[in-house]
This record gives sequence, structure tokens and C-alpha cells, in this order.
Amino acid sequence: MPTVRADRSESTGGGSALQKRRSISGGPISPPSPVKWKSPRRSINGSPNTPSKEVEKDSDCKTSRLHKSPRKNLSETFVEKSKWNPRDSEQMNAVKEALHVSTVPSAVVCREEEQKRVMNFGKACIEHGKSGSLYVCGCPGTGKSLSMEKVRQALIDWAGQAGFQPPDLLSINCTSLTNTSDIFGKILEKHEPRKKNNSSISPLQHLRNIYSKKQQSTGMKMMLIIADELDYLITRDRTVLHDLFMLTTLPFSSCILIGVSNAIDLADRFLPKLQSLNCKPMVVTYRAYSKDQILKILQQRLMALPFPVFQPQALELCARKVAAASGDMRKTLSVCRSVIEILEAELRESINSLDLLSSENGTFDQQALPTLDSLKNQEIDIVRVDHMATALSKTFRSPLVETIQALPQHQQIILCSAVRLFRGGRKDTTIGELNKSYVDICKSVLVPPIGILEISSMCRVLSDHGLLKLGQSRDDKLKRVTLKVDEADIAFALQISTCRTSVLSKVLDYMKLKCLDGLQL
Repeated sequence: MPTVRADRSESTGGGSALQKRRSISGGPISPPSPVKWKSPRRSINGSPNTPSKEVEKDSDCKTSRLHKSPRKNLSETFVEKSKWNPRDSEQMNAVKEALHVSTVPSAVVCREEEQKRVMNFGKACIEHGKSGSLYVCGCPGTGKSLSMEKVRQALIDWAGQAGFQPPDLLSINCTSLTNTSDIFGKILEKHEPRKKNNSSISPLQHLRNIYSKKQQSTGMKMMLIIADELDYLITRDRTVLHDLFMLTTLPFSSCILIGVSNAIDLADRFLPKLQSLNCKPMVVTYRAYSKDQILKILQQRLMALPFPVFQPQALELCARKVAAASGDMRKTLSVCRSVIEILEAELRESINSLDLLSSENGTFDQQALPTLDSLKNQEIDIVRVDHMATALSKTFRSPLVETIQALPQHQQIILCSAVRLFRGGRKDTTIGELNKSYVDICKSVLVPPIGILEISSMCRVLSDHGLLKLGQSRDDKLKRVTLKVDEADIAFALQISTCRTSVLSKVLDYMKLKCLDGLQL
């Protein structure tokens, strides 16, 4: 019988709880309330055997976890940038500093392959304890000097980590030398800093003696020589440049020479003897930056700022124009600093206009208040496409762009009509089809169109300017028309003109040519 009661109590699942209640109160124990059944659909973790209170508690915890919005975590991770206030002098100085040529970025992007080749060359020389020469060439503003600064430090760090003796370092800008032959004195001074060469032997001959004797080279550290602006050493007889590279060919030389210059064919033109001796230096060429590379470098520099400064279309316009002209990153930074100055001038002009209006309406009558409020609300907090186009027009003076800008309004609209027709890959059209496109644009911007005879006459004028090419036909409407200039040049020239005429601005809005990407639509 006791076993039956025990089984019964265990089956009810509350035997231990009943004994505790009896020992505390000593009175009769009320039977436990029946368990309320809850449908699993009404709770997340519900089951037919789960009590309602536990279900409600568990469901509340679960739903609170589910209803917890993830937006808070996303906002903490991706903090939106605040707006730029150009009137704040500290923020303006930060922008100018980020765009200055002397500001060294944390990493040199878009030059990884070139840096890797220079780095591998230096590593091989240090590992084998052999001298060598390398020539780095490329157009101005392609990141040569900046890359050498990064490679130099990376090479010294690698030598220490790999267990090799770090090389001595000598960086020379050849434009700072009084005489071209002074470079040998700089190298000798680095080799023997405590000794003074009072003998009649020249520094070059002294270096030749050092690098020609084995007993003198025991325990000698390697020397990394980075000679920037190497083309400054080119003389009539080319002896200095030739003797410098010949130092690396001596039997016990410890020189690792890296020459940097803008002249791409310097090694072929000025060092023919090295080629005949099979000692021609390794050549690493830095190509001009492309549009995507310029855009990436600009974005890297502006990433450090806590606010956006340029419209993306403005940056892309700058990158396209500079890449097409030269691919010079220094020129790109110069354009960006110029557009900041244009923005500052625009801000000063708006402030002066506001002050003038305030002084003229000193009593602040009710009619003047809306005008003052509208001027105050015209906040300039970003560099727009028209700002960038103005800066580019000042930097790149093109006769073609100036010709398009000087055209009468209807001739500019005819060019826009031609661009619109040729977007789909067409190479030519007729004056009749061009006239239809012209009329459509004029109607959209509420400009009275001219007749077909005037269109034909203006096409001949544009042909004389070299902008269009006209075919031969008895009927003017059937004459073939071909665009002889690039669509991007027309868009660039007319974007600058939008600051002067509201009609042309409407035309470009209609054609979606506000930015150069519109040409691809």
C-alpha cells in the first residue's frame, strides 16, 4: 500500500511540495488546481503538457526577443555621417588638409602590383647579399615617390623580422644637389660617416676602391639608395648617371639603387653601355591613373572626414576629366582644392547679399522677412556638379569646349539633339530626324523652335566649326549628319554653361545630361 501511495504521489508530480506545505502549516492541504491547457498556436513555445503560466512567461520572453528591432544595432554599427558645414573654419581646414598633396595617406591604393615588384627586388638583394639597380618611371602624379616611401619602410621592417641585417638608407632628391657629381659624396658620407675625405681621390674613385676589394667589404651592410628626380643627373656626356649605375656592377658592391624619374625611356636612351654589359637595370613603369583609380584614391582621402563633402557625380566628373587629360593625381587634388575655393567664394557672396538685404531693410518689414528667410535657408553643405564643372573649366582650357560654350542657344540645342539621337549607337542621321528631336526638346523647355531652313543653315555653321559633318543631298532634309566630337566633351561644355542660362539647364535636365553618367542611359 505505501508503494501505491508513493507511485500515486509521483504520478501527480507534487509529492515533495505537499510534504513541505504540511510540515509548515500543519493544516489540511487543499488539492492542487487543475492544469489549464493552452493551444500551441497561442504561444511560441507551447505544448499540450505546458502550464499556462509557464507558456505565457516563456512566450513573453520569446516575443520580446523577436520584437527587439535590429535597427538599433545597425545604427550603432553604421553611423550616418553628419552634414558638412562649410562656414565652420575647423571643418573647412580639415577638408583642405585631406585634399592637400603633402598629406600622406595611410596606404597607397591602386599601386599594389608596382610596389610588390619593387619589394621583391629589394628582398632578393638583401637575401643574397648582392647589389642591384632598379629604375622606376612614369608620368608625373602617378604615385612613384609616395610608393617608394612606403616600400622603403616596409623593406626595413621585413629585413628585421626575417633575421637579416637591415640596410642603411639614403634618400636623395637630385634637384637639391648643387653639382650632379655631389651624389657620390653623399653615398661615401653614408658609408664612412666619421671619416673625412681629405685626399686627392674623388668620392667616386673612393667608392670604386671600396667596392672592388674583398677585404674591405667583410661585414659591410647593404645600402638602399633611393634617388628621386633621377633625370636631373643627365648631363651632356651622361657620365654621372652612367657611373652611378655602374657602382652596382662592381664585384663587392653593397648598393641597392632605386632611381625614380618621369622619363620612361631613360634606361634605353642614356644607359646604352649598361645594356651592352648586360647590367641594364630592372624597370618598373607607373602608368597614368584611370578614372576608377582616381575615384578610389579620392574616396580613400575623403573617408577620414566625418561628413560628405562632394556629390558622387561631382567626384566622378573630376575623375573622368583628369583621367582623359593626364591621369595626374596631383592635378586631381588641385582641381578639388580649387572647387573648395569656389564654394568659399559662393558662401561669401551669399553672406554679403544677406547682409546687404538686412541693412536695406533695417526695419524688417513683413515683406522683407520671407526673402531673408529664403536666403538663410539656402544652405550650401556639399560640392555640386556645377561647382566641379566650373573648377575643371578653369584648370583645363580647351578650344573645343570654349567653342561649344560660345555657340548661340539654338545651336547648342541642336548639338544636344544630335547627342540624344546618337545615344543608341547610331553613327549618323538626317537633318529631318535631327529637326524632329530639336522640336521635341524645344517644346519640353518652352522655347519657340526655328524652321527647317534655319536648322539646315545652323548645321552648316556647326560643320564649319568642326562639330558636325554634313553629307551631300539635293533635299536638305535628307542630308546625312554625323557628330565629329565626343559626346562627353559636349556634355562637359554645356554643364558649365548651365550656370549662365536657365534654358540650357532645362535642356540638360530633359536629356538627363546633368552628369556624365547620363550619356550612358
